[in-house]
Amino acid sequence: MYKSGFVAVIGRPNVGKSTLLNQVIGEKISIISDKPQTTRNKIQLVYTEENCQIIFLDTPGIQMPKNKLGEYMLKVSKSTLEEVDVVTFMIDDSMEIGPMDNLIIEDLKKVSTPIVLLINKTDKLSEGQILELIDKYRKMEMFEEIIPISAMNNTNIDRYIEALKNKLPEGPQYFPEDMITDQPERFVIAEIIREKALLNLEEEVPHGIYVEIDGVKERENKNIIDVFANIYCEKESHKGIVIGKNGAKLKEIGQNARMDIEALLGSRVNLQLWVKVEKNWRERDNKVKYFGYK
Repeated sequence: MYKSGFVAVIGRPNVGKSTLLNQVIGEKISIISDKPQTTRNKIQLVYTEENCQIIFLDTPGIQMPKNKLGEYMLKVSKSTLEEVDVVTFMIDDSMEIGPMDNLIIEDLKKVSTPIVLLINKTDKLSEGQILELIDKYRKMEMFEEIIPISAMNNTNIDRYIEALKNKLPEGPQYFPEDMITDQPERFVIAEIIREKALLNLEEEVPHGIYVEIDGVKERENKNIIDVFANIYCEKESHKGIVIGKNGAKLKEIGQNARMDIEALLGSRVNLQLWVKVEKNWRERDNKVKYFGYK
């Protein structure tokens, strides 16, 4: 019997959703940083075994929206809950249930989809604390399984996969077995560049960063690919921060991104980056849609 289905992974920002899914897939597709709202789109990641295929939806972290982009991201996360076969709700090592987790729990009470709770970052907790958290959430009587994991250390990820396989219905193989994402190559390249910007820039700049791939071109008779990309920010002052003194910051972003893009494409890469300003684009509905968030 072949089993397949769709699994939403939800949680507030920074609990480790993208780290988990990159571990499951074995390759870096969802970008990771220590800043909230790293994931902006509903990214499909595909995990395939001989008798099973699980399609994961890595959704943006749920939090109260502050602009048009935030409204889009919240809508994406919530709309996913009834479209899937299993919902994975992910929390971290916080011993208290915070307001955002309570908000998500209230939303989850309204769905009929089976829910698996993952307690992430258990490498930071004692065994007693882990048991205390499991007991606290078990008393809610809304989770079919509660699994303590460490996404960073790959702890209990196999147990999580087995739990999903037990809950998925009989179904077809939706994607070829060697496919790990439905996202086009350009999208993944843009996300890699955005990740490096998030990791290298000051707190106030990254949320206003959008990366557009202008071109990907393989040179004739040479094992090298030219990638041309624009990094958009919201203010002229931010443009200077992204470029850095004598172009040092932009060079650092480019060097770090190029290494991951070369691993993705399996080829040497010549990455050309330009920085442009699109004032307050996250506040403008037409620009949010133009940049692909719709």
